[in-house]
Amino acid sequence: MGSPGLGNRNSGQRLGITEPISLGGPTDYDVIKTLELEKYLQNVGLYESQEEAVSREEVLGRLDQIVKSWVKAISRAKGLNEQLVQEANAKIFTFGSYRLGVHGPGADIDTLCVGPRHATREEDFFGELHKMLSEMPEVTELHPVPDAHVPVMKFKFKGVSIDLLYAKLSLWVIPEDLDISQDSILQNTDEQTVRSLNGCRVTDQILRLVPNIQNFRTTLRCMRFWAKRRGVYSNVAGFLGGINWALLVARICQLYPNALPNMLVSRFFRVYTQWRWPNPVMLCAIEEGSLGLQVWDPRKNPKDRYHLMPIITPAYPSMNSSYNVSSSTLRIMTDEFQRGCEICEAMEANKADWDTLFEPYAFFEAYKNYLQIDISAENDDDLRNWKGWVESRLRQLTLKIERHTYNMLQCHPHPGDFQDKSRPFRCSYFMGLQRKQGVPVNEGEQFDIRLTVEEFKRSVNIYTLRKPGMEIRVTHVKRRNIPNFVFPGGVRPSRPSKVTWDSRRVSETKGSGYAGLDKLGEVKGVADGQEDGKKRKRVDDNADTQLRNGKCITAVPSSSPEVHVASPVSTVNSCSTKGDHSDATGFVEPTREKSESNMVNGLTNGRSVEELSSHNGEVDGSLRCIPSNEGFPMTADISSSKEAENLAIEKISFGPFTSHQAFPQELEELEDDLEFRNQVRSVGKSNSGPLESSMSESAGAAPVMSSNGAGPSTGLHVSSGIEELEPAELSAPISIPSAPVVQRKPLIRLNFTSLGKASKKSG
Repeated sequence: MGSPGLGNRNSGQRLGITEPISLGGPTDYDVIKTLELEKYLQNVGLYESQEEAVSREEVLGRLDQIVKSWVKAISRAKGLNEQLVQEANAKIFTFGSYRLGVHGPGADIDTLCVGPRHATREEDFFGELHKMLSEMPEVTELHPVPDAHVPVMKFKFKGVSIDLLYAKLSLWVIPEDLDISQDSILQNTDEQTVRSLNGCRVTDQILRLVPNIQNFRTTLRCMRFWAKRRGVYSNVAGFLGGINWALLVARICQLYPNALPNMLVSRFFRVYTQWRWPNPVMLCAIEEGSLGLQVWDPRKNPKDRYHLMPIITPAYPSMNSSYNVSSSTLRIMTDEFQRGCEICEAMEANKADWDTLFEPYAFFEAYKNYLQIDISAENDDDLRNWKGWVESRLRQLTLKIERHTYNMLQCHPHPGDFQDKSRPFRCSYFMGLQRKQGVPVNEGEQFDIRLTVEEFKRSVNIYTLRKPGMEIRVTHVKRRNIPNFVFPGGVRPSRPSKVTWDSRRVSETKGSGYAGLDKLGEVKGVADGQEDGKKRKRVDDNADTQLRNGKCITAVPSSSPEVHVASPVSTVNSCSTKGDHSDATGFVEPTREKSESNMVNGLTNGRSVEELSSHNGEVDGSLRCIPSNEGFPMTADISSSKEAENLAIEKISFGPFTSHQAFPQELEELEDDLEFRNQVRSVGKSNSGPLESSMSESAGAAPVMSSNGAGPSTGLHVSSGIEELEPAELSAPISIPSAPVVQRKPLIRLNFTSLGKASKKSG
């Protein structure tokens, strides 16, 4: 497939729903820094070799031949006459990072097979085509996922990873010059086909809506690499996936059409640091269309009003590509945008460089307390199926914790999984836990999340294809007890000696006497022995001077006495524990909460994401973001002023907002639960037995072991193709009133005791 031109196509044509912020061209500084950036990206290995590029093209050509042979074979088998058999055709399209031209070495190729009306998805695509591929020696690791939200077939062809979707059109013959960008292509198609086509349609539309494709690609490569280094690249974990980052970068390119990547990166952080979420990011107006398909529209769809970070796809039917974002993950990303903005400003003053911007986020040094979710199976195939299902549910755990603690307990899910090489067929996921900053702490206040964990466990255990050996275990673990296999080479790093940007920010925060370090479990352990306590005494002493509120965490079996990890100046009795997961550490953790107030304002006093564009009182059929004030001047003098530029950004991202319920994620959570219940077939016929909870004797660990069951080997799996584009549901919105939370004895109880009161008692 050909690509649109790479040159600047902005000559007199406005791209986007507003005027650009600046039409200024690059300075000498921008040229130099852009060359540095391109060299940096090459040195870190983001570009594939020419040999690999040729190999990918050959694989795609071979795959196109295979689907053409496949459709002719099934046409003949269905009894079509010879003329129709000879005319029968199928065609391969690409989308995602490969189509955008930002893929790296070893990346998957997101592909779409478009077939005629008589080639069905269930019988022919996942049946006959799967059989053909399985018999080819070039094909390995073939894994069909027919029940996914976007059905996909995953495999490797000559070592190249392929995610293959299928779209069945209403045409008897698929022309070789088929243009899938036309809305008419969606006529008389099912929902799976609409979702499958959306990836290609959105990708092509993005390339049409950016003023300079080469600058867009370099900037997007940079932002994807940055997001992965900072741990905010994952759609399924509640952050942003490939398509989301592409849309955000494309909008910046529209606002600064003549800028080079250096300036585009800087303005990316400046714009989205000031962006007033949940005001949506859109590349073009949302068209209602003529086919009656549901589009993102908060005026008509109640569930759309609860999206926290709407990033709208530009192709009909427009959808919110980032509906997975929760309040916790939005807070984390907002903090990261702020950090990036500060570093770019420091770079302009020669006080930072590209290395500073791309410093990896030290996830396992950032929090005192974590949830560890361990899953296991009996073989690789079972683990792959079980893992895909569990990953599709992990976001629910974050949402439920936020909901059940009224957003007082915040979660930071790690976007990846970890495997202990010494224990095959197992993997682990981690979530950082912290109290919401600035909330007054009352003595004895606790977060009881046992109900949350149990609900999460039930949502995992409804998996009807569970087989013997598929188990899940949820554990509370302190930072010092994080297993070594999560670290590179399986070796826990020593105390960091290199001063990083993040560590400097923490030091400055501490030096200012800021009380924001009031995080979960910043306490001194009393069950570790004297030697370990001495090693962290200096940090504990520093924590004593900073903390105003002491916390303690308890994870107790229902029959066990409460076990506390005391605050630094209080004394409590400790008991012998198994697994030693309740130990605290004295490391002072960095804060990620400078933008907390901005995020909260966006949720409680935010602005509406829509304002009707009308003529003579009638809706014009499109949904547009209208700035709160009429336009803004864009002269060369004003655009060169940072203050005026910030004002322009403010006007673009600011819009009226109608407040909704206090917990916007609640409705979304219930809808997602319904969606997955609909995906899982024959729940009542499952062979899974009743759940058997196994409580560890450890005060710091509360494992939950699932019972075994039998079932087919094929299971739901979240494909990496969906990571590139995970379209929102097309089903009708459902509003379900929430039931009152029933209090139970805690599986994991998070206690926060006033340091002053604890100190007085211990005295």
